[in-house]
Amino acid sequence: MLRRQFCFLTTTILLFDLTLGFYLPGLAPVNFCPSSPTDVSCETEVKVYVNRLNSIETALPYEYNHFDFCPTPEKEESPVENLGQVVFGERIRPSVYKFSFGQNFTDRAACESRKYKVNADDKRKLQTILDGIKKNYKHHWIIDNMPVTWCRTLADDPSKKVCEPGFPIGCYTKQNKNVDCPLSYEKLEKDTHYLFNYAHITIQYHPKENDWGNQANKLPEGAGRLVGASIELDSVDFSVKGKRVPMALPEKIDKEFAITYKYGVTFIVNSNTKWSSRWDYILNSTPHTEIQWFSILNSVVIVIFLTGMTAMILLRNLHKDIARYNQMDNSEEAQEEFGWKLVHGDVFRAPRKGMFLSLLLGSGVQIFFMTMITLVFACLGFLSPANRGALMTCALVLYVCLGTPAGYVSARIYKLFGGEKWKSNVILTALLSPGIVFGIFFILNLVLWSLGSSAAIPFGTLVALLGLWLGISVPLTFVGAYFGFKKRVIDLPVRTNQIPRQIPIMSFYTRPLPGIIMGGILPFGCIFIQLFFILNSIWSHQMYYMFGFLFLVFIILIITCSETTILLCYFHLCAEDYHWWWRSFLTSGSTAFYFFLYCIYYYVSRLEMEGFASAFIYFGYSFIMMFICFLLTGTIGFFSCFWFVTKIYGSVKVD
Repeated sequence: MLRRQFCFLTTTILLFDLTLGFYLPGLAPVNFCPSSPTDVSCETEVKVYVNRLNSIETALPYEYNHFDFCPTPEKEESPVENLGQVVFGERIRPSVYKFSFGQNFTDRAACESRKYKVNADDKRKLQTILDGIKKNYKHHWIIDNMPVTWCRTLADDPSKKVCEPGFPIGCYTKQNKNVDCPLSYEKLEKDTHYLFNYAHITIQYHPKENDWGNQANKLPEGAGRLVGASIELDSVDFSVKGKRVPMALPEKIDKEFAITYKYGVTFIVNSNTKWSSRWDYILNSTPHTEIQWFSILNSVVIVIFLTGMTAMILLRNLHKDIARYNQMDNSEEAQEEFGWKLVHGDVFRAPRKGMFLSLLLGSGVQIFFMTMITLVFACLGFLSPANRGALMTCALVLYVCLGTPAGYVSARIYKLFGGEKWKSNVILTALLSPGIVFGIFFILNLVLWSLGSSAAIPFGTLVALLGLWLGISVPLTFVGAYFGFKKRVIDLPVRTNQIPRQIPIMSFYTRPLPGIIMGGILPFGCIFIQLFFILNSIWSHQMYYMFGFLFLVFIILIITCSETTILLCYFHLCAEDYHWWWRSFLTSGSTAFYFFLYCIYYYVSRLEMEGFASAFIYFGYSFIMMFICFLLTGTIGFFSCFWFVTKIYGSVKVD
């Protein structure tokens, strides 16, 4: 068994390593031309779109127009955003930054100078920019569906250069002026806010080729497809004539002043980069592959160790137990039963709060299939970062459409427990777990609304989410429950005695609470490195694209939860404790407890968020993720343990 397990894991690693660089771009390529031909589709104008601004020092993103930059054109329509983009807080708007393909220029004014007078309104606008600089808010510009990247040299290691999507509003010289403010000026004042009001964009394009299709020959000379967009920033006070000085913002408005925003663009031919692989330089800018492999190896070691223990204890001892029990049944002399066979008349006794357990299992099955299918689509490349918001949209749509398995499983388990309040079971399965998540989400949304953050979901989107839940998911849950209750009760291998058996006094390690606490350690050990990258993508605004690794870790999580729960369940049955229903769910479900502890550690050690609102938002969303993890891992542990108990008691002869 160990050999087969190792071969499976090795093969899976090799297969999903191939999927790391494979993705479908998400949009059809756009051809750009210096002039506009009449007989072929070709764009001449390159448009820059602006997205919401965010910061790692706060959980509150804001729309572009929240700050007093060049305003977005009111007459131009914004791109249509999908459900995932809206939920993630993306607010893409057209900008005043436009240029013609192939035409280079410098020092073009983006808009009229922003004038600030000595009045309350202008003071508020200036303070908004100052706060944005001090809290390190970053722009996120988009050109041809690509994020504009900002490349800079590391101050502590000038030989290294990092590129990242997004760029700061400005810089604040707090301590080390050269590190805090990456400007080329020799003299910078301390404790000063410098605004980046000049941007030079470098556009890389791949020239036209014959394999672009039938219309390639009709494209004019100089046509191409955009494969890269980067930006260089500077701070220039354009009101000072004759010399170049940085744009330093005053702390208070004592006299009228103006800010001028200018930009330039340079087009560069890049024949080495294909349009289909233009995201590679963005995704590979953060070298985490070695850490990912360490994570996989760490998880594989845990799985091999746990599989070895399970094989040695269960397959060896269990085989002897079954042979001995069956030999006793065949002998003429009556012998007293012992071990886990002793509780055969109580092992399938219905647990307390069986309805609550059944509806948790129904919701857990719904989340399990949602996660599995989403990761499969992501590994195939359909949910790549180029297809913005597709991951969240896919997850939400799948969750809504998987209401039928939730109702079916909940009804089957509740009927197994002998429950009679089937109406309550169906209604609670459809409303309880989603209601908890939606209730917390709605409270967090109210806080974001009150603070004017772009992360607040618009009222219309909230109504749409409610419509998806109540109009599609709930009816599908009812349909699944109908078929679940219509099916006959699950056949159990042994009958349940009328009088429950008394459980002997347990030792410390066989008591419920220590076993539950220990059960979540190994599954969490398999996922905590991936959890680090996921939290980075959410709160540190880094792109997560290594879905092959994530899918493999998810498979390892399933194996680890199953084996841990089965192993502890066997120990408890040998100790004549037959209360395994809830314990199997809570044993693997305790992984969520360590999940939340790690979220606390991540908040304290990795984030620099300030203010009660940011902490409230962070821990609110962390609680939602913990609750989903609890349902997922608990369901995995329960059904693996149910399969195990059914198998072993079906293998022995019982009078």
